[in-house]
Amino acid sequence: MSNLLSKWKNGLQKSSKAAFGQIATILGASEITPETWDDLEALLIQADLGMETSDIILDALEARVDQEGLIKAQDLKAGLREELLKQLPETPHISFHEKPTIILVVGVNGSGKTTSIAKLGQRFKQEGKQVMFGAADTFRAAAVDQLKVWADRLDIPIISGQQGGDAGAVAYDTVKAAIARQVDIVLIDTAGRLHTRFNLMEELKKVYRVTGKAMDDAPHAVWLVMDATTGQNALQQARAFKDSVKVTGVILAKLDSSARGGMAFAIQRELNLPILFAGLGEKAEDLQPFDSNGFVDGIMSEII
Repeated sequence: MSNLLSKWKNGLQKSSKAAFGQIATILGASEITPETWDDLEALLIQADLGMETSDIILDALEARVDQEGLIKAQDLKAGLREELLKQLPETPHISFHEKPTIILVVGVNGSGKTTSIAKLGQRFKQEGKQVMFGAADTFRAAAVDQLKVWADRLDIPIISGQQGGDAGAVAYDTVKAAIARQVDIVLIDTAGRLHTRFNLMEELKKVYRVTGKAMDDAPHAVWLVMDATTGQNALQQARAFKDSVKVTGVILAKLDSSARGGMAFAIQRELNLPILFAGLGEKAEDLQPFDSNGFVDGIMSEII
């Protein structure tokens, strides 16, 4: 357990030292003043919590000050941790009721999508699951080759097509192959597309529909990989994916490289989507199931 807590703390160093490090200065030995609230609001927004979430937290802290008669700014530390936790409901347990369970993985170019698929494949395989990859990103030049390298390294079967080929056909063939081989989990990579590219978003919708033709009720989950380093800018993209293919959960990649860890709160409030996994480093084991306590303690490590 201590190793896991250390992993969260180390993975969130940049976020903790940036805006939350400055919050530690505010919550020092000084008394609470109107400037305390102004400075705290500015830093919470700077940390990418979003305006609405920041206001909710500040209102709750001000109510605590009135109710408990708090005077010193340092007395706000415990309250801040509690209020941050309230904004992050516990991640739902991921269960695989169908065999195979078809998971469509979506996201924009450079978000860490293909690497996240590889890390998930390794995790599920280590849990005793039979895993298959579907390389339906036929749009990007090296995408299929990249996933093939991972598949060979992890000894995971992969179904692929030609570059520029029909992504829907690859997805269909993947599902059918998984049924025939009695695979437990299928992770289908899709072309990393910008939400502004209408034709590519339409192709993604086609991939979604085709998996349903190959197997009733598929896909059983759609996981959106978001790049934590992009902060609030990723939210507009996420909304477009959610509207197009019924996203069911988020993988927050590159959290260790970001000073904007606060976007996890914005994802929850503005998208109402659970964060399922978080990338805390480059190694496969650094893709961890999202833990709200570990996350909040990690970003607040400079304060606590």
